[in-house]
Amino acid sequence: MATLPGIANNPDIRFLGKLLGDVIRSYGGEALYARTESIRAASVDRHKGGAADLGLDALSLDDTLDFVRGFMLFSMLANLAEDRQGIAAEPGADMAAALDRLAGEGIDHAQVMALLDHALIAPVLTAHPTEVRRKSMIDHRNRIAALMALRDTGATETADGDNVEDAILRQIALLWQTRVLRRERLYVTDEVEIALSYLRDVFLPALPALYQRWDRALGTRVPSFLRPGSWIGGDRDGNPFVTADSLRTALAKASEAVLGHYLDAVHALGAELSISTNLAPADHAVTALAEASGDTAESRSDEPYRRALSGIYARLAATHLALTGKPAPRPGLLHGAPYPDPQAFRADLVTIARGLRGGGGALSSGGALGRLIRAVETFGFHLATLDLRQNSAVHERVVAELLKVAGVEADYLALGESQRVSLLRHELSNARPLASGFAAYSDETRSELAILRAAAQAHTTYGPACTVQHIVSMAQSVSDLLELNILLKEVGLYRPGPEPSAAIMAVPLFETIGDLEAAPGIMAEWFALPEVRGITAARGYQEVMIGYSDSNKDGGYLSSTWSLSKASTALKNVFADSNIGLQLFHGRGGAVGRGGGSAFAAIRAQPAGTVQGRIRITEQGEVIAGKYGTRESAITNLEAMTAATLLASLEPASLSSADTQRFAAAMDILSASAFEAYRALVYGTEGFRTFFRQMTPIAEISGLKIGSRPASRTKSDRIEDLRAIPWVFSWAQARVMLPGWYGVGQALAGFEDKGLLREMAQGWPFFAATLANMEQVIAKSDMGIAARYAALVEDRALADAIFPQIESGWSQAHDGLLEVTGQSHLLAAHPALDASIRLRLPYIEPLNLLQIELIKRRRAGDTDERIGEGILLSINAIATALRNSG
Repeated sequence: MATLPGIANNPDIRFLGKLLGDVIRSYGGEALYARTESIRAASVDRHKGGAADLGLDALSLDDTLDFVRGFMLFSMLANLAEDRQGIAAEPGADMAAALDRLAGEGIDHAQVMALLDHALIAPVLTAHPTEVRRKSMIDHRNRIAALMALRDTGATETADGDNVEDAILRQIALLWQTRVLRRERLYVTDEVEIALSYLRDVFLPALPALYQRWDRALGTRVPSFLRPGSWIGGDRDGNPFVTADSLRTALAKASEAVLGHYLDAVHALGAELSISTNLAPADHAVTALAEASGDTAESRSDEPYRRALSGIYARLAATHLALTGKPAPRPGLLHGAPYPDPQAFRADLVTIARGLRGGGGALSSGGALGRLIRAVETFGFHLATLDLRQNSAVHERVVAELLKVAGVEADYLALGESQRVSLLRHELSNARPLASGFAAYSDETRSELAILRAAAQAHTTYGPACTVQHIVSMAQSVSDLLELNILLKEVGLYRPGPEPSAAIMAVPLFETIGDLEAAPGIMAEWFALPEVRGITAARGYQEVMIGYSDSNKDGGYLSSTWSLSKASTALKNVFADSNIGLQLFHGRGGAVGRGGGSAFAAIRAQPAGTVQGRIRITEQGEVIAGKYGTRESAITNLEAMTAATLLASLEPASLSSADTQRFAAAMDILSASAFEAYRALVYGTEGFRTFFRQMTPIAEISGLKIGSRPASRTKSDRIEDLRAIPWVFSWAQARVMLPGWYGVGQALAGFEDKGLLREMAQGWPFFAATLANMEQVIAKSDMGIAARYAALVEDRALADAIFPQIESGWSQAHDGLLEVTGQSHLLAAHPALDASIRLRLPYIEPLNLLQIELIKRRRAGDTDERIGEGILLSINAIATALRNSG
């Protein structure tokens, strides 16, 4: 057994842990503090090799609830301390390091700028329910982070005169007395508000600051290539609560937020730019803006910049009223016409900037005005591009009904693919609508048309950048994409004619292993349609979304990862043959089983030629708070995404053609073996679904009010119909983490050429990243604790038949990983991450053991409300400690 290194002491963890202890002693009492400390010390001793009993049996139900909250808060504070220490920061994951690396490979700044001229990098926030913490908890955590940063400077007082350490203690006390669990399930409007808080409070100030850094690094003003997106309010796949009203609400609130930001910025500039013509002449363009403003105040008669900004403010306030229906929060005295679009607003700001630049010197640099101009370029009047998403089966039914009611085709669903394509292309070639205001339609059809009409109105109100993509989930054919264009034509977003156009792009989402394999053929057929080629050529690119979650649930971790890589390479070739730019949208989750892990490593490991400067990536749940909870963490993570995109797009291929072929052939063998093992267990084992539902807290997780979507696509209990999030979430709670590794061990054990595997781990970024992500998951799993969850299964013969297969698969994955990487123990090459995980283990085990006992009591019929609350609290606490949910 390898001797593990000691866990490095983090002074922040010690400091915050002591304050938490003081809070528990003060508000929970000395007895609770003593019991909590006793359990903590016993669990730490147990993880060092001792056999001490943890003393959990002595806890009453009330004590259990308080104990679980205490351990959860310690984990939250430990996460904060590690984030501050830079545990999550990766070496080389910034623009300066990327530019240096590229320069060493002969790639200069001109080539970088040429790439950025057509680049798009977009983190896309989704409402997938994986964030277990209430926003109130996250807000207190962020206030503690800000106070800790102030403490770092040596300050002893806040700006308001509070003692800094007392202020931190107060925030921890507030955390202790803040309700952890939501009482009501989140509604779509709640999800919109949560996302809006990140976009408004973090992205709006962080991105312009980042651009200033990049301008300095490249010695010139870079294009605005990094822009956020969102699904929240537009993603109705499996969520019946997303409606046309949801879409309108999401767009209106986003517009109100960004316009409010602009109004504040223009007001601040008016206070700052006190330049007098008595001391500095103004150019003609600024003078013209000042004269047109209507500002005739004698006190500002010699201050053209202030007068010009008064006019800009008046026009912006009118824009606020026009777009939101509400007057500006700080009404001005002047009146102006609303800006027709963000470009007109930007043009006025640029006039001011050019006037300042004309004088040279310090005022010629960007400053606050430069940041505002950058914000307008990046966020427009819409703040974040809002994607629409719906399942292809819904589109199919809606189009079938429209065709039937219009008398065009009585049974569209009975047609074969070629007949469907022919019929749909014919309908797309003429301007005649199918829907009639005098006909009766199903609720589903009325809802879909209403949402698309709302999108069309949004294009008129906020500009076409507000909604650019419509994702078609479970896309399996060309007709799936044509059906969406039929619906877009109904609302004027697809226009037929000699040169047809589509204001919203149909984006296929390929999710299962089979769909990923079929994706290149479908896209080749798509581009073969003349009208599609014309639309795509005019746009310059076509987006394809690839799904990590469902492909993993379908085929297991290794097969999913390899299928995604192979599909990306094959798509690259199809797009190159069609002379169309490729934009991949990566549907990643937070957990490794759903594509999680380091975004920097994942982007760099993409197949050569598949990034091309354009990439979109979903961000969801706990990942949003972890990566974008503060301006500092957002800047770190956005810069890492940008640096990785530059490197993946411009670095020479790291593998020779011969090595690429050898390694790919080996991966085909590994993937097939892993797929067979995974499918045999999950879908081929009699009783597995019963085993899964009784071993894991999947039923209890449904009690967490963390999202507006149902956990399953249907009322069936089939694993095929279960959403990927609760599938991954429940395995994580039971400390199995099965979606992140099962099948890999069998594949590695059965592969004869171990030398080739070691060569792949050393020299192939894709394989290295795949193993690194799996390594984290194995390190967080625990088969001893998992066995206790397996004891929850009522049929002991069933448990005894299935659980040993899982144990054996884990041992093979663990041992195979160490053999291939040449490590003596897990995470030997990543000591900081190793210390981070091992710090948590003594705090997670008692939570697991308490959760098991509470589940036993609940399933045995005990209806005490405290048991249900304790289960939910334990789910929350374990997810916080693992830094993973779904």
